[in-house]
This record gives sequence, C-alpha cells and structure tokens, in this order.
Amino acid sequence: MKGRSLAEVATGGIVLVIAVVFLAYAVLHSGRGSANADGMSLTARFDKIDGLSNGADVRIAGVKVGSVTDSRIDPQSFGAVLTMRVDRSLRLPDDTSAEITSEGLLGGKYVSLVPGGSEKLLADGSRITETQGSVSLESLLGRFIFSVTQMNSQNQESQGGGQPQGGTTAPAPR
Repeated sequence: MKGRSLAEVATGGIVLVIAVVFLAYAVLHSGRGSANADGMSLTARFDKIDGLSNGADVRIAGVKVGSVTDSRIDPQSFGAVLTMRVDRSLRLPDDTSAEITSEGLLGGKYVSLVPGGSEKLLADGSRITETQGSVSLESLLGRFIFSVTQMNSQNQESQGGGQPQGGTTAPAPR
C-alpha cells in the first residue's frame, strides 16, 4: 500500500477541524449546553410531566427563556419536581404559574411560564406554587371514545325500546 501524500493528510485534518467546529456550534446554540449556567434556578411541583425531559424549553409567551435542568420524584407526595434554569434578567413575580404545554398535536412538550401581577419577585432557588401538569392525548382520546360509545348505546336503547328482541314480526291479516 502506498503512503499517503501530505495533501491527503492535510485535507483530512481540515475536514476533522471543520466537523468539530460545527459540533461545538450545534451544542452551544441548542440550549442543551452550559449557555444558561448563569441563570436563575426555579423549582415547581407537578402531578404529571408526561413527555417532558431534561433539556426541554422553558418559555414565556412562546419565547425561550430557559430550560429544564432536572426532574425527580418527591418521595412524600409522589409528584414530579422540576428544576428549571431561567434567564436571570427576567423579573418574575412570585405568583407566576407554570404549565406543561405541547408544541402541537404530535410535538414535544415544554414548560410555559405565565407571569402574575404580584409586587414580590421570585429569587434564585424559589419555588413556583401554581402549576398545571401535562394533559395526555391518549387519555383525552380514550375519554372521547368512551363518551361517544356510551351516547350511541343510549340512543339505541331509547329508539328501540318497544321492538321485540327476536327481530321477526307476525304478518298483518288480509
């Protein structure tokens, strides 16, 4: 096998350097890196966080202002506790609410913060007390199907109440 020429080795090295630069750019600008390390830490307790994972967005009015850094279970209440890192420059009132929202019908989940009107502000390490957990699409669909089938069976009972069950009737006399 022939030895590699200096041009081939240099080209390979340049390609590797460009790949590393693209990878670093993607990590730093995806919100998953340490870009929000200087943000304010907030916690919130939810009954359900279905479909939400660490690194998910935290948004206010649809604008990303932070990310979820940790999720754990509270051993006393068995609820989910989220830790979020939010932009420190935001002055969030202490009656701010948090809800887990879906990006669309089949989209990912994120935490939506809705600022309140209180004069007191949330500090680093504060807890958001007003929360709304995630709504399961499967659960809603199941309830809808159940209610439709129940309505259909009630309609059939009310319409067919006087009919004999056998399905045959005696012919009319001539």
